[in-house]
Amino acid sequence: MEQRGWDAVDIVFVSGDAYVDHPSFGPALLGRLMESHGFRVGIVAQPRWDRTDDFLVFGLPRLCCMVSSGNIDSMVSRYTANNKVRNDDPYSPGGIGGKRPDRALISYTARARQAFGKETPIIIGGLEASLRRFAQYDFWSDKVRRSILLDAKADLLVYGMGELQTLEILSRLRKGTPIGEITDIPGTAINISSKDEGKLLATREGWEPIWLPSFEEVSDRDRKSNTPTPQSLQAYASSVQQQLLHENPFERAVLAQRSADRTILVNPPMRPLTQEEFDAVQELPYARRWHPSYDQSGGIPALAEVQFSITSNRGCFGSCSFCAITSHQGRMITNRSIASLQHETKEITSLANFKGYIHDVGGPTANFQDTACERQRSVGPCQRKLCLWPEPCAKLRDSHPAYIERLEAIERMPKVKKVFIRSGIRYDYLMATGTAESRARFLDRLASRHTSGQLRVAPEHMDPTALHAMGKPKVELYEQFIDDFLEASGRAGKEQYCIPYFIAAHPGTTLEAAVALAEYLFRSKFIPEQVQEFYPTPGTVATCMYFTGLDPRPGMGFAAVHVPKGRERHMQRALLHYHKPEHAPLVREALLRTGRKDLLPLLLRPSADRLPRTGKRGTARS
Repeated sequence: MEQRGWDAVDIVFVSGDAYVDHPSFGPALLGRLMESHGFRVGIVAQPRWDRTDDFLVFGLPRLCCMVSSGNIDSMVSRYTANNKVRNDDPYSPGGIGGKRPDRALISYTARARQAFGKETPIIIGGLEASLRRFAQYDFWSDKVRRSILLDAKADLLVYGMGELQTLEILSRLRKGTPIGEITDIPGTAINISSKDEGKLLATREGWEPIWLPSFEEVSDRDRKSNTPTPQSLQAYASSVQQQLLHENPFERAVLAQRSADRTILVNPPMRPLTQEEFDAVQELPYARRWHPSYDQSGGIPALAEVQFSITSNRGCFGSCSFCAITSHQGRMITNRSIASLQHETKEITSLANFKGYIHDVGGPTANFQDTACERQRSVGPCQRKLCLWPEPCAKLRDSHPAYIERLEAIERMPKVKKVFIRSGIRYDYLMATGTAESRARFLDRLASRHTSGQLRVAPEHMDPTALHAMGKPKVELYEQFIDDFLEASGRAGKEQYCIPYFIAAHPGTTLEAAVALAEYLFRSKFIPEQVQEFYPTPGTVATCMYFTGLDPRPGMGFAAVHVPKGRERHMQRALLHYHKPEHAPLVREALLRTGRKDLLPLLLRPSADRLPRTGKRGTARS
């Protein structure tokens, strides 16, 4: 501040992550964006939350304090799927965990309020705010919590990616608009007294609110058993369904939810950035390194994953039940221009430690390189129909030729030896769009130029019922894709493998289905290196299924869903790594319980026979 001649900052930005000046990190992206619009920004990264000292390092901000818990929900960052404390944190110095509090948004906001007083507006945002803007099931306490806007006692909540909301909020604050009058910005949520809701809504001509079941309705529990009532579970599923029906930024619907004498009003989503806006945000003058104060502690491990990667697209229309990306980035795709991608490539190749390899060109899903269909450009995503599930929509556009064009443009840049694709490929989208010739062209290029021996794919399971609950394609499509990719690898003269990801104990997965998957893995001679156990994170469809046992997706009629819990959850996890001696008791129990004694001599071999195997469809690693 002294070097810049500043006597104060306009915004104090509090982050639960260590500071990395790279566009993949929210505080850096928003900080650079605000800076480019003439605002003075002070970043407070991973402050001590038991005192106000760190919050006051820049003094009182002129306009507001903005708070984010970081790139990951703070509870997910702190605890595993089995509710055990993590020792590591890739967004902290040296990768050491424990640098942020549980429920960081609540802790940080309380300390910021103590530091800055009631006169300074406090605005919360980021992934944790996006996924907890309504009453939400909280896995760690096993209960429904009210909107985080109420618990944090913030003045305003920003959900979604946040660039346009942030600039509009700051513009109004700079003009002198009180924070209490900033109530209508898309992509924001406000908290008002229930007695004032009528007066406020009367000022919005044509903006009729859609009332979700109240917090009390979705959180009600039986007094004797202390378990959720059937009515509350139905109300919770109905609430989630309403949220799914109104993810469209072209709508004008305000979602409202009462909690005691307060009302949460959630404005429609903010529109996606245009290509020009997306280019500009990605091209801001990032240092592309962690803050120098972390040099002695080993740096920030999360940077290694993205330092030599390029974000080419944003948004996802895959709509996997377990994924939170749609709730945060939306279903509409924004892509970047070739000129912008080349500009960033030039920045990356100038880094001292660049070795000639671009590690990834993609986004949430690599091959979603354009809006799903022409209709989305004018009216947004369909309310009651998903793009890829249960079957790919006939109106899907093929964006693979555009993806190839972008990859070729980056390959032509000086100092670039190789460009890899590490983001996920939705093989059902590839198989459903374009001509056989265009699919073959993409697969040949993927196999020959953008895969380093192993291609990671995410079938997640093999059981039809499990895949239906996950919102994933049928196993036959996965098998066809693997065959086609291996054929393309053969044409390229390469021996390559596909490494599949699987999820254990996802809602909709029976114990019989888990046993069948273990048998499939054995017959395929493949042992997965990594297995993800289903994690009920806030705001996802799958978490609603986990809590309620109901499918909230439009058109599903709130069908009952089997939910693995307790010991069954552990058995399903053990079955995917049946080769490990420590899993033998759980595997045996699962096989006996499902009447599959025939698999006992196959899956429970003596330890000497538990050797990693290599099969056509994967590299087996113990």
